[in-house]
Amino acid sequence: MPDIHQGLIGAFMQLVISISGNKITSPFDARFGRAAAFCLVDSETGEWTAHENPALAAAGGAGVQAAQFVAKLGARAVISGAYGPNAFDTLSPAGIEMYLAPTTETLTAADVLVLFKAGKLKKVEAATHAGYHGKQQ
Repeated sequence: MPDIHQGLIGAFMQLVISISGNKITSPFDARFGRAAAFCLVDSETGEWTAHENPALAAAGGAGVQAAQFVAKLGARAVISGAYGPNAFDTLSPAGIEMYLAPTTETLTAADVLVLFKAGKLKKVEAATHAGYHGKQQ
């Protein structure tokens, strides 16, 4: 299946998961630009750090600002529940791969990491929605 990552874990030394808390056990937040925080995880060692999302309260452009922040963290991949066109157009040229985690079940960042390592997350090839264009989600 070409849209599921297979055997690429080593290629992603650092990946980001959108979360609503400040720990790897925090709930996964499906909103990329408006997630409360990002969990930066080393996919090989499992070491992690949590970072508040500076775009959370942005009046507009939260997806772009969040994408720029994720790039500055050194992420090679990001896992969230949706990506608007501006976030996609910022992450993609930066070489940051995007994956979708299930939004129909309650998961923690640790759960999402397990799914990623098992190759069960869909790789995103285009924006997944039209964007909010300054509207709070």
